[in-house]
Amino acid sequence: MTRDDILDAAAQVFRHKGFHGASMSDIAAALDVQKASLYHHVASKQEILLALLDRALGMLTDHIASISSQAVPADQKLRQMIRGYLSALAENADLTAVLLFEHRSLDKKSHARHVPQRDKFEALWRDVLNDGVRAGIFACSDTAMAVRALMGVMNWTLTWYHPDGGKTIEEIADQYADMLFHGLLK
Repeated sequence: MTRDDILDAAAQVFRHKGFHGASMSDIAAALDVQKASLYHHVASKQEILLALLDRALGMLTDHIASISSQAVPADQKLRQMIRGYLSALAENADLTAVLLFEHRSLDKKSHARHVPQRDKFEALWRDVLNDGVRAGIFACSDTAMAVRALMGVMNWTLTWYHPDGGKTIEEIADQYADMLFHGLLK
């Protein structure tokens, strides 16, 4: 049993039971080990949560940063970022669900450590929107608000999306991008 095994099992348990509903015994059972064995690798459930959030946010930040650094117009870049982000959410659903829905369970010290990483991730999106505004591609008076709205729409997708549903994650991403770029007005 490795630390990665523990984190993978914990992500699955936290996704299904929630952080507060999950116990170290639940994580141990998912690994088919005794609870005491977990404590050789981790000190607490809070430590596991922070490690999962770091893992998820690091993975997403690296993925989106690689897209945002491309030399393409801001609208094309943003569409690719939306596709990349939704694909990453869907492909890593246990891990990303913990990031999106359990971050509120961090203690104050861990939360303070987590926030700058979250802000760095959001800045990637704001930078692309600001580039698009400067280039005359986007008309957006509050890019921070636009990013929060877009994140809310995309993050909520994880609660209802099913791979065997009527649309692929790429089709959903393209529809979100179209709504963002063109709005709902005729």
